[in-house]
Amino acid sequence: MAMPPLSLKGRALRLLSGREYSRAELEKRLQSYEEEPGSLALALDDLQSKGFISEQRVLESVVHRRASKLGASRIRQELHSKGLAPEAVAQAVDQLRATELERAKEVWRKKFAEPALDPAGRAKQMRFLAARGFGGDTIRRVVAGDDD
Repeated sequence: MAMPPLSLKGRALRLLSGREYSRAELEKRLQSYEEEPGSLALALDDLQSKGFISEQRVLESVVHRRASKLGASRIRQELHSKGLAPEAVAQAVDQLRATELERAKEVWRKKFAEPALDPAGRAKQMRFLAARGFGGDTIRRVVAGDDD
């Protein structure tokens, strides 16, 4: 016997059981399953009112998962792509900037362990950190080995 198709709410809950999703992400993922106009918005309103969808939890989840590997600008980009409120994103990024240098040093230490001896090696280390979203000033300090 075939299973009945999942409701929009059921699909949303199945996604949310794996990780936190923002409302915008759920809308994008579930749009193709909406049969009646407005039914997706109603389902998501209901889940949000019951606390199943929380922008604050999405924000905290991304920051917690990614802060040890990525710089503030890359995390900001990821949070924006999830459709989170700009004020909340800005506040989270400000908090991340306070620990940017320590986090960059740790990422650099795991990959390289010691300073590069030539300009090509320094450039490679700088590109590595830049690709992970660390700021230019932070990158220069880490690669130069400034410990202040």
